Amino acid sequence: EARLGERSAAVHVDPALFSDSAISDETRAFNAELQRQYALLTPMETQVPADVRAARLEGHPIFGAPEYCDRAREIVIDGPAGDLVLRVIEADEPTGVYVHIHGGGWVLGAADLSDIGNETMCDEADVTTVSIEYRLAPEHRFPAAIDDCIAGASWIIDNALEHFGTDRLVIGGESAGANLAAAVLLATRDAGYTGWLGANLVYGVYLPHGTPSVDHWETSGLVLDPDTMAWFGDHYVGGLDVDPRDPKLAPLYGDLADMPPALFTVGTLDPLLDDTLFMAMRWIAAGSPAELAVYPGGIHAFDAFDIEIGRQARTRMHAFVRGVLDV
Repeated sequence: EARLGERSAAVHVDPALFSDSAISDETRAFNAELQRQYALLTPMETQVPADVRAARLEGHPIFGAPEYCDRAREIVIDGPAGDLVLRVIEADEPTGVYVHIHGGGWVLGAADLSDIGNETMCDEADVTTVSIEYRLAPEHRFPAAIDDCIAGASWIIDNALEHFGTDRLVIGGESAGANLAAAVLLATRDAGYTGWLGANLVYGVYLPHGTPSVDHWETSGLVLDPDTMAWFGDHYVGGLDVDPRDPKLAPLYGDLADMPPALFTVGTLDPLLDDTLFMAMRWIAAGSPAELAVYPGGIHAFDAFDIEIGRQARTRMHAFVRGVLDV
């Protein structure tokens, strides 16, 4: 792992983290079993999104049946295309609000499917979590998702104190959710808001058209690979006249000055490894503080599983959110 001091200009990453010998026996065995199970499944990129979503709700063979938080409630606000739902899990005495944006390649996922992770964040970091139910592709293609997330975040900026008892805000997301969270930070800063206290950005995709680690990826059965990346991208922006350097799509190209402290998390066996390494370095080069947490053998979504590196990552994320709110 690598840590940065406040406004530090350099980060030191131990090369040993990326060696095969750094992968624990537990992680290695987990990955091998996951590959065995994935080999029995119909490849996602051969299916239509509706069928993949239905399978997740019925209980995905890898991720299991969805679990929901009975404390959650929903707020409906005005969005760019009508009603926009915010799913809220409230802390008794919140130190802040954690604005969450779920992953799923802009095609899959839902706010309530993140209930358990958000409930844990709520309890461990003493925050009220608010997850934005943005529109999904291909029914609603770019820029529908980011427009919804900007609208939801802007409403929270304006109304958090009244509705949640605090206006101290942190934002976070996983995978495509980290992409959207970074784009929200850029958009709200450009609109004049600089009050975000932190960003928890977890194995994000910051250059959707592909970094070298995606282009050179050859391993299958570890949740994400170039074929699934292409499937997501085709549904989100395929055929559209979109500038691949638009920061709303590829926040790696944004002006990252005046960003809040960020924690970047990624595993070494994630094709999005370069996305995190590049984004963390650009964050720092722009003068914004950041920490980088790299987990040997971690696959895409490794923190969703009950393995030691997953527990370590979740613990560090909770500590990071608590820490930025304690300042």
